[in-house]
Amino acid sequence: MKIFILLPRIPYPLEKGDKLRAFNQLRSLSKTNEIHLCALNDTHINPDAIKTLQQFCKSIHILPLPFYKRISNIFFCFFNGKPFQVGYFFNKENLKIINHIIKEIQPDRIYCQLLRVAEYVKNQNIKKIFDYQDVFSKGVERRINTTPFYFKPFFKSEYKRLLRYENKVFDWFDEKIIISFPDRELIPHPERNKIHVIPNGVDSEFFKPISQNKDYELLFTGNMGYPPNINSAQFLVKKIMPLVWEKIPDVKLLLAGANPSSEVLSMASDKVIVSGWVNDMRDCYARAKIFIAPMQIGTGLQNKLLEAMAMKLPCITSPLANNALQATENKEILIGNSPEEYAQHILNLHSDIKKTTLLAEQGYNFVINNFNWENVNYKLNQIICS
Repeated sequence: MKIFILLPRIPYPLEKGDKLRAFNQLRSLSKTNEIHLCALNDTHINPDAIKTLQQFCKSIHILPLPFYKRISNIFFCFFNGKPFQVGYFFNKENLKIINHIIKEIQPDRIYCQLLRVAEYVKNQNIKKIFDYQDVFSKGVERRINTTPFYFKPFFKSEYKRLLRYENKVFDWFDEKIIISFPDRELIPHPERNKIHVIPNGVDSEFFKPISQNKDYELLFTGNMGYPPNINSAQFLVKKIMPLVWEKIPDVKLLLAGANPSSEVLSMASDKVIVSGWVNDMRDCYARAKIFIAPMQIGTGLQNKLLEAMAMKLPCITSPLANNALQATENKEILIGNSPEEYAQHILNLHSDIKKTTLLAEQGYNFVINNFNWENVNYKLNQIICS
């Protein structure tokens, strides 16, 4: 089957969750389908991106998002009621190009990822499949309480716009998918139960246990320019770690991931190492004793937890993050509801090797049995090709 796939970003390198999801879906779908990829782009193109993606795609189209167009389209959103991030990724020149590509290719299916690109294909009379992935409205709502007061009106407006848009998008597409059941329940549409749940997976051949010296007691990974990760890193360093350092002063924490913000960089010290871009994240997982992801805002399934568990790291996270993961508390994962609980989990794992080993083993089995990319994407292929 011939599939036209439209993405808001080039799905390489894999430093963001939406890119990782798109890349693995492309790789899987290409085994039995002809893939034509169209990706929007607002930054420089990685020199290895096209070569890597050509392995899976019959054709690749990269459409630029000029800065002046992004600004003007965000401005127009004040009047047309669309979410600002939809305006950021939309312009009429790219719409014409996409219409031309689709007319030329004549695909059997159109597959889109995220609200940001839905506007481009909403009027296409071809069977369309849409991936909500996360519930953007809920993610923005959770940020309202943590953002500076002068940004609150913007986020409140965006929250309301996203609620309306998530509802509209549902009716534009023939089939819809989302990353987890809890996320599906947050979609503001009366027929949301018709949305298929397609979680992320983990490449267990790539992310697997590695024996290496443990240089860090704790590890937190992710795109360190992404607000939910910035928020989590601050919560970890400022609220949780002082309680740990009271008992064990020499504990070291590694914050690993691309694009560290000024807030993250400012927390670097002899006890808090901020790595920046990492060529191979497996090295960070292998050098850590415990993985912690105290997510306070954001939505969706955390790839970082899947990767850490696949590498047999004992994991601690928040109820919010485990809501999508659905690991068994105190068996496959530990949950913190307060800085004090997080700190106690860390101290317990630090002092109890038997408990640490068992938690890591059970977490590993949970991920391997439930989050395999091949199994996940087999269901996606059935939905697209039905």
